[in-house]
Amino acid sequence: MNIFEHHLSEIRNIILSKKDSLKLEHIDNLKGVNLEIPPLQFNFDLSCNIAMVLGKKNKISSKTLALKLKDIFLDKINNFSEIDIAGPGFLNIKLSKSALFYNIKSILDNNEIYGSSKSSETFNIEFVSANPTGPMHVGHCRGAIYGDVLANLLKFNGNEVIKEYYINDYGNQIRNFVESIHFRIIEIKYKKKFPKKENLYPGLYIKDIANKIVKENTNLDLSDFDKNFEFLKKESIKGSMDLIKNDLQLLGISHDNFSSETDIVNKDLVNKAVNKLKEKKFVEEGFLQPPKGETNDNWKKIKRLIFKSTLFGDDTDRALQKNDGSWTYFANDVAYHMDKVNRNYKNLVNILGADHTGYIKRITAAVSALSENKIKLNCKVCQLVKLYKNGEPFKMSKRAGDFISAQDLLHEVEKDQIRFMMLNRSNDVELDFDFDKVKEKTKDNPVFYVQYAYARINSLLRTLNLNLLDKINLDESSINFNEIEKKIIRKVFEWPKIIESTSRKFDLHKIPFYLNDLSTLFHAYWSKGNEDRNYKFIENRKVKRDEILAVLNLVAIVIQNGMKILGVSLPSKM
Repeated sequence: MNIFEHHLSEIRNIILSKKDSLKLEHIDNLKGVNLEIPPLQFNFDLSCNIAMVLGKKNKISSKTLALKLKDIFLDKINNFSEIDIAGPGFLNIKLSKSALFYNIKSILDNNEIYGSSKSSETFNIEFVSANPTGPMHVGHCRGAIYGDVLANLLKFNGNEVIKEYYINDYGNQIRNFVESIHFRIIEIKYKKKFPKKENLYPGLYIKDIANKIVKENTNLDLSDFDKNFEFLKKESIKGSMDLIKNDLQLLGISHDNFSSETDIVNKDLVNKAVNKLKEKKFVEEGFLQPPKGETNDNWKKIKRLIFKSTLFGDDTDRALQKNDGSWTYFANDVAYHMDKVNRNYKNLVNILGADHTGYIKRITAAVSALSENKIKLNCKVCQLVKLYKNGEPFKMSKRAGDFISAQDLLHEVEKDQIRFMMLNRSNDVELDFDFDKVKEKTKDNPVFYVQYAYARINSLLRTLNLNLLDKINLDESSINFNEIEKKIIRKVFEWPKIIESTSRKFDLHKIPFYLNDLSTLFHAYWSKGNEDRNYKFIENRKVKRDEILAVLNLVAIVIQNGMKILGVSLPSKM
């Protein structure tokens, strides 16, 4: 149960029923009222700001109002056993013993779904979508993990989620890639030196793909590039996508669906999308304004089809055609998003790289136009990753060409470390990834510290010949938690609030932060037992109190659920 939502609902209902006697003229649906966990120095379970919110709106003393609300809440809400007024009017609340017992029992009984913010919507999450011209680089890793964990989170909440990869296999970039492989094939078969030509791909992986094509097609004459282009394109993209899928698999990621830009074009979806927008009068022939910094004298006006994206919040209208009349990349992308809209997802999510920030408004406008504002597109940008080793920037791979590949990363550190640490900062800020720190077995390495907390719990249970989630015989009338246990329980109670907040804004970094905080509290309890025997968990190979078993299980349940969402393993021994 989410005690914050439950008790906030009770508080709101009481205020609505008592607004006349309390002389509250302005309540505005109680916006701004919240329930939180108070700071650790306050020995209370909940803290509410309602007296200050309503006091300000109604121009009455928040402390005077807090005194009235204290008496009303203690009388009307059975689960509140004590309320203290702090500062300008915060209500610090202690839960009753029966409320503690009920909430703990509920968590133990519903362990696998504890924290789930139940929903039943449909989501399409498009992520990675790296150009199929070579292996994944480190920037792709961050977006890949973000998209995969977001899918796990939404599934944990009961939603239906499709994880999609959009293969950009159309255009000049692909032609340059295929030509690079063709020249490597010529080099392999006919010993002709790879040319120094602009726009060719230099990475050694190009040789690997070329070698594979040669070995699998020994009897084919592949010397004529134009004649064999479609065949070489198909095989080259397959070879590149195999590299990408292998990297993703090593990171614990798989997609449900792969969409192809070439298929979008071949199915004439671009024309269909443009015609649909024309019917709605969102596309017209016209002239674009000169880009910023460009004078009218230097700007060549060419009539073309233009999408009126400013009608949907964009900064400027967008061209659907190039100077030569062919479709822009944006037009192809509009068609792809029309295809997703037609598949009837309620929510579309695009995970983008750092260089795509300026693209968000136009594609969001397109989805709004195509769906008549019925479908929401949420774009999340994952900023750059900077790698460090031995205090120095990590050097690029010669095999990849001119970037640091996912393989480089996976050769240095394990999947669990990568997945956890890639989410350890907000996606919209740059991330420093230090190879040395993520290998440390100290409290400064959060992934280790969380895994170690779980391993310690399992070691205690092995000593007691018990398993996680064995039935615990708690007695409601006699439960008595010490102060450290109360802090841990309060943190455990906060888990549904973390899930709700993370799900609403897709702030995935909140999960590793929270798990590290919870694990820190547990390790502090463990250390306290080494200092003071009154805080020891076990004596004579027996648990001292059933409450200790409850706390161990509560921590383990939350760590299990959290790390499952993150896709990080939990060893029972370390």
